[in-house]
Amino acid sequence: MATPRTLNELFFGGLDRYGQRPVVLRAKVGGAWRDIGAAEVKEKVQCLAAGLRELSITAGSNVAILSENRPEWAYVDFGCLTARCADVPIYPTLPAGQISYILRDSGALAVFVSSKAQLEKIISIRHPDVTPALRHIIAMDDDATGPGVMPFADLLARGKAALGKYPRWREEALEAKPDDLATLIYTSGTTGDPKGVMLTHGNLTSNVVAGLQYLDLTEQDECLSFLPLSHVFERMAGHYCMWQSAAIINYAQSVDTVSADLVERRPTVVLSVPRLYEKIYAKVLEGAASSPVKKRIFDWSRANGEAWAELVLNKQPVPFGLGIKKGIADKLVFSKLVAKTGGRLRYFVSGGAPLSAEIAKFFFAAGLPIYEGYGLTETSPVISVNGKGFLRLGSVGRVVPGVEATIAADGEILTRGPHVMKGYYNKPQATAEVIDSGGWFHTGDIGMFDADGFLKITDRKKDIIVTAGGKNIAPQPIEGRVKTSKFVLNAVMIGDKRKFPILLVVPNVDIVRQWATAEGRSYPDDAALIASKETAEKIDREVKKTLRDLAQFEMPKKIVLIPHDFSIESGELTPTLKVKRRVVEKNYQAQIEAAYADRSGIATEA
Repeated sequence: MATPRTLNELFFGGLDRYGQRPVVLRAKVGGAWRDIGAAEVKEKVQCLAAGLRELSITAGSNVAILSENRPEWAYVDFGCLTARCADVPIYPTLPAGQISYILRDSGALAVFVSSKAQLEKIISIRHPDVTPALRHIIAMDDDATGPGVMPFADLLARGKAALGKYPRWREEALEAKPDDLATLIYTSGTTGDPKGVMLTHGNLTSNVVAGLQYLDLTEQDECLSFLPLSHVFERMAGHYCMWQSAAIINYAQSVDTVSADLVERRPTVVLSVPRLYEKIYAKVLEGAASSPVKKRIFDWSRANGEAWAELVLNKQPVPFGLGIKKGIADKLVFSKLVAKTGGRLRYFVSGGAPLSAEIAKFFFAAGLPIYEGYGLTETSPVISVNGKGFLRLGSVGRVVPGVEATIAADGEILTRGPHVMKGYYNKPQATAEVIDSGGWFHTGDIGMFDADGFLKITDRKKDIIVTAGGKNIAPQPIEGRVKTSKFVLNAVMIGDKRKFPILLVVPNVDIVRQWATAEGRSYPDDAALIASKETAEKIDREVKKTLRDLAQFEMPKKIVLIPHDFSIESGELTPTLKVKRRVVEKNYQAQIEAAYADRSGIATEA
């Protein structure tokens, strides 16, 4: 089997190998899971490619996709690619205003929308002055209708009727070159306007080939796709890697149904961002704390499980007695977690943000290894990843084959190779700022390699806090530790150019309420609970427990409780659930200033 050089070679190579497979995709339709075979995928993709050409959307055009994960997403993606167009994926959680910027900047000639709700966003911004290039709106759901809106089924039918006009569909698709633009992915942007990242066929395909040398995937595997396909991580690993390896893709009904879908579909591989693992871990801790007996059993099981994990990860023999205890821990605690993932899961893959080593060790002890990786949209995305046989918790693994990575003098991670983007769309100056004359892409992340070649990320370069006293503090690892507390949903450290750092903490209201009830305290509502002195003191104690070994200048001197979790809608989170620090700092400026003005209880300053 020849190594693919373009995404079209990857697509047709898959069809050649397993074109008769009865199931390659699966989705829930009308309350029942529907199997979709390779032949149906090929037919839909070919009809869509012809349909686009019938709309005068030719090679080199840009086509937007505004949709949740579903089979139609795959059809449109491969339809665009085989028509030699570039698609522009848009996060379905984005508001209309941000969508208009992407449509205008990309010059998209058409946009595919999934639902009536997404269609309404497009209709609200469709105007010659706002989206001058947009000519076509194609809607997937039957109830998404309106003037000038083409039903998805009609485009398929139009393409099918025109297939005879394009007999060289496959041959022309395979004329795509590795340097041809495949997709234009707009960064979620923690600051400023998003930038369109130009990824070529060669960028993404080289990353698929490299990633599959580290990730163990076969045609017996099944994944659950719920991380947005607008996210390059899901697009490359959960979409193209699965197709290349012939694994089955199960589309989750929504982010809210992931727990139920895990049990129903029983996947063997799941990709996610750390937020999922943090939530699962917090739920486990919550259940363990429901009674003194359960807590004792949990603590004993966890201690023995993690002792076993430490030996296994270091490739050391496990004493017979510890092996017996681990077996008991599996039955008492870990088996319940395994069952909630469907009972067949071989491993998770984590990316997009740092994962707490404590959480990773707990999952490994449960028999659910999390292979953490690292990359950016601009690097297609994978630079490094852990894999079967070489897992080091607290690291993002080893650099994948064909990719170069080095550490600059100031600690920044630089990378070079076929995975590095072509550049930012219509932004040559911004491109020159991140890709130097030697071809090295400057990631903006601070990191280091250990003696065995495992890469460790310290923090984002721009997130490093420099106190007024000149002390450097990396906030992400500190925030990650704090979020391991069952009392904490989220945390953001503040302190740049200040005399000392403080911490904004979003409490887990359910856990705090349980604690208050057990203490015999009652409050009229959750707002009063969070605002109480007793709650503030409790959260302060719990947070300090997680930060015992910090240097004194790193320790937050004040904790500010935030009553509501950060959200995409408020602009405080990106669509990939990364905190927009500047937005959070702006939104809670009054509380931050009040905390700095109140010096009570502060013994020293950083």
